[in-house]
Amino acid sequence: MREVALVGAGMTRFAKHLDRSMKDLARESIDNALRSANINASALEAAAVGNAMAGLITGQECIRGQVVLREMGIGGIPVINTENACASAATAFHIAWLYVASGMYDVVLAVGMEKLFHQDKSKSFEALGSAIDVELMQQTLEQMKTATNDGGEDAGAGKSRSMFMDFYADFARAHMREYGTTKEHFAKIAAKNHTNGSLNPHAQFQTPRTMEDILASPMIADPLTRMMCSPIGDGAAAVILTSAERAKQYTAKPVYVRASVLGSGKDRKPGEPEVTERVARKAYEMAGLGPQDIHVAEVHDASAPAELIIYEELGFCKHGEGGRLIDEGATLLGGRLPVNPSGGLLAKGHPVGATGVAQIAEIFWQLRGEAGKRQVQGAKVGLTENGGGMLRGEAAAVAVHILTV
Repeated sequence: MREVALVGAGMTRFAKHLDRSMKDLARESIDNALRSANINASALEAAAVGNAMAGLITGQECIRGQVVLREMGIGGIPVINTENACASAATAFHIAWLYVASGMYDVVLAVGMEKLFHQDKSKSFEALGSAIDVELMQQTLEQMKTATNDGGEDAGAGKSRSMFMDFYADFARAHMREYGTTKEHFAKIAAKNHTNGSLNPHAQFQTPRTMEDILASPMIADPLTRMMCSPIGDGAAAVILTSAERAKQYTAKPVYVRASVLGSGKDRKPGEPEVTERVARKAYEMAGLGPQDIHVAEVHDASAPAELIIYEELGFCKHGEGGRLIDEGATLLGGRLPVNPSGGLLAKGHPVGATGVAQIAEIFWQLRGEAGKRQVQGAKVGLTENGGGMLRGEAAAVAVHILTV
């Protein structure tokens, strides 16, 4: 396999873009990536395009990537459409990496795009709720019922909020029972990410928040308050991959892909590692690195408790010690391992089909020293972790990438 480099990245601001089409959002991100790479669109030899929800939100199925790329004059090349829940864009990146690493193509585009906002918000939440086993949906909803503040049963899952917040609330309560983790730990993560987002011009939310702000926001599914939950959003992100040999033709600061691993959940024996831990181990092995070597990370904080649990699954600390990592300030900007300097899904936003490539774009900028006020000083090794869907209690798909300069 050949060594692969990133030479350009671009993205839109993640936001509520009711007046913009997915074509328009994708065009902005791709144009920015091409400009960043000093590459003309005619140099692209293939493209992988990630999207999760267009079929359910807009009705566009089957040829989403071709529809978007032809609008901006890109045609005649292989276009792969990837749909893999919230890991759709990370999956597109993995395919693009394989194209270059295999030697089949030298210059490949990876794009993630999504429009989740709809005039009928329940349609957005129902679309998100399709990323589970739909034949078992009603049974799952019954199992996930949680008590509201007044003690009544909350029927909002999948209707007035994403049912995934109920999954995350359940995981959070289990972690609290087993390890003594507190709501304050989750609030500290959310405050960190919202404060980081205030430094990111691409972020959906750009207001710094305190732990007290997070705890005072409305309860969604105990112990999750609204600010501990990622929002829905619209947006797109794109990166340009080339062979390492070609990279210096386009930039003096290539970023190298040391590992690209995609995996899925499975039926596990008691005590067997779950999917994120298994995929991360493969990525570390591929890169010849370990968790102690990571300088900066972007992880799938669809909720604040998810980020804490991912610390443990990625080996940043032992199982049960995520709260200690937070209390030490290790994952803050300026800490020994900043996590989600972009603001993460909590503040940067979560247009699900765009998130994986947006994470990679952030690490690309961090490793090149181009992240502005949120720059992690001296970052040379970065990691992204992107999960998608839920099946039998764990993520249906997980991608981990390790990048270096």
